Amino acid sequence: MAPSPSPLGEFEVIVLMAVLHLQGGAFGSAIRAEIEARSGRRAARGAVYITLDRLEDKGLLASKLEAGTASRGGRPRRLFRVTAAGVKAVKQSVALVARMHKGLEPLLGDLA
Repeated sequence: MAPSPSPLGEFEVIVLMAVLHLQGGAFGSAIRAEIEARSGRRAARGAVYITLDRLEDKGLLASKLEAGTASRGGRPRRLFRVTAAGVKAVKQSVALVARMHKGLEPLLGDLA
């Protein structure tokens, strides 16, 4: 039996979801902007890039270099896409949170 993959952290799931939302235009600064727009929280540039590298090392993301443009001074940029394993990991993480949330509605309402 193969060992089960390590669970994803919250920020890893958020980064994967941002890449999914961006579909074909998922490069570093766009991913960061997507996270900030959807989550309402600041995402440090370094944290985003470290997480992208880690997710790629885990096989949950793949990237390719896009040719540089004049507006970028000829610098290429790295575009990311979620792999099949990444989609599976997001689904598992969302399902886990949903299972943990189930039945808490009355308790969470009392805390408000």
